[in-house]
Amino acid sequence: MFFEKIEGPKDLKKLNITELSSLADEIRHYIIDTVSRTGGHLSSNLGVVELTIALHYIFDTPDDKIIWDVGHQCYTHKILTGRRDRFESLRQNDGLSGFPSRKESVYDAFDTGHASNSISIAVGLGEAKKIVGNTNKIVAVIGDGSLTGGMSFEALNHGGHLKSDIIVILNDNEMSISKNIGALSSYLNKIMTGEFVSNVREEIKNRIKKLPSGVGDTVYKVARHIEETIKAFVTPGMLFEALGFQYVGPVDGHNLNHLTDNLANVKRLKGPVLLHVLTRKGKGYDHAEDDPARFHGISTFEMTTGSPTKHNGKTYTDIFGDTMVELAEKDEKIVAITAAMGLGTGLERFSQLFPNRFYDIGIAEQHGVTFSGSLALGGLRPFVAIYSTFLQRAYDQIILDVCLQDLPVVFAVDRSGIVGQDGPTHHGAFDISYFRHIPNMILMSPKDENELRNMLYSAYCYKKPAAIRYPRGEALGVPLDKEFQEIPLGTWEHLKEGSDIAIIANGVTVHPSLFAAAELEKEGIHCTVINGRFIKPMDREMLKIVASQAKRILTIEENTAIGGFGSGVGEVLAEEGIVIPVKTMGLPDAFLPHGSQSSLREKTGLDREGIKKAIKDWLKSE
Repeated sequence: MFFEKIEGPKDLKKLNITELSSLADEIRHYIIDTVSRTGGHLSSNLGVVELTIALHYIFDTPDDKIIWDVGHQCYTHKILTGRRDRFESLRQNDGLSGFPSRKESVYDAFDTGHASNSISIAVGLGEAKKIVGNTNKIVAVIGDGSLTGGMSFEALNHGGHLKSDIIVILNDNEMSISKNIGALSSYLNKIMTGEFVSNVREEIKNRIKKLPSGVGDTVYKVARHIEETIKAFVTPGMLFEALGFQYVGPVDGHNLNHLTDNLANVKRLKGPVLLHVLTRKGKGYDHAEDDPARFHGISTFEMTTGSPTKHNGKTYTDIFGDTMVELAEKDEKIVAITAAMGLGTGLERFSQLFPNRFYDIGIAEQHGVTFSGSLALGGLRPFVAIYSTFLQRAYDQIILDVCLQDLPVVFAVDRSGIVGQDGPTHHGAFDISYFRHIPNMILMSPKDENELRNMLYSAYCYKKPAAIRYPRGEALGVPLDKEFQEIPLGTWEHLKEGSDIAIIANGVTVHPSLFAAAELEKEGIHCTVINGRFIKPMDREMLKIVASQAKRILTIEENTAIGGFGSGVGEVLAEEGIVIPVKTMGLPDAFLPHGSQSSLREKTGLDREGIKKAIKDWLKSE
């Protein structure tokens, strides 16, 4: 067992290649076993075990810096850098983060969690070391999927221009770069359809035709195969060389001999270098190799079968996916757009039933939003499904390319509020604040899955820019209406009457508010409860009535309290000249850590007990 002997990267250097290969097998099994119990990102981590070992074997970390694009493939890195004994706390409350974290280890060079920024980070560190006078090496590890994000090409262009002394490792886990990067195909076609190449091809074809029957056909097929092989091999190198990078590869990412030899060679080179490494997602675990998308980010599962250990009811994401299919069956102009998250956003069945109306634009949220705006301009009805945390990347496009144009694009904002184990880079803590102030935007938040379904239909009917924020996780299990119901624009829902305090909540905070109000009733505290389902426009008439009848107002939201729903309520009251005590409960002005959704709601006071305590403390202070 080599696994237990590795306390840090220096211990790796004591092993030979055969021993390193055995270590890779041990680490792979340990990751599968741990993730089966904690959940996490499995396919991506199994694909980079040998690559990670080779990196720490050749480079002198932490002096040499390794930047993991996205960071969801850093599990082997954590195990090798002194965190092996804590690895089973992965993604648990107060345990290891599932992503690189500078607070956690000096080996984590940058806190990552979103795609396509690693090369920019490397270029910046490269310029800093040039000015400061350091000689350490800087390595960015980026997947071919992340190269679909435009930021990565901006950084390649800049790094090539600066002649940055950096190494970019392209982890190509689809065994083909052209499938993920459409521009490469265009670049290739330009070369292969040029006049000289076309004339040569035609001349060879004519000569082959003159060969005896049978022989000529075989030779032609072989020639075509050679042409395609050369195209696939040469084109990536030509592209990166054109951007100013010295291209090396492709290299087998699971062969430690090849990896260590090539890494040792590129370590000696100066200037920008790109090493192209071919890996397989899910390597070493059949279930993940066969279905890498399902095992990309997965909850707990049974190791032998790969089956989930929890068989829960439908999630909000499932309800969204089912509703999209229903709506699309009614209107052939409805199209769905997502950013490399067809499965994660619940659109897999939609993509199968309506392949010509489904667009996965890759990790390119900015393009996706503008693209959706233009689809609407062309007469279609686009629904854009992107996680709250990733939609932040397209803020400018939401403002200028959708709302300024007043185009009927519907944003399905999945994973809003507290997300859980993926931590600060993934919590949807800011979407109310970044949507609420944009002109022409309608913003909604459903209290349950039936309301989500009707909101999607209502947004389709409004024919305006609209966003619906809904949480990660299991829905409440309420019955669904047989027919869609359009919700009158800007209307709230009165759920309970009380004279002491009016609670105006939205989304996942509505039901905890109802439960808290029911329990406070037994203690003689009478609460009105309002479902503030429209964050914009707000129900001014109901708010005025509530303010005239209640002694104080408490707003509750699972969004940062700064600039959120409560701020909006306060603004309306001020505009109406209404003076009443108002308190806001929301997420704090801080980045939340990772942990279960329930534990984080308890810590932030956004569960039923926290709401009860806040109300009693407020009343007691008066």
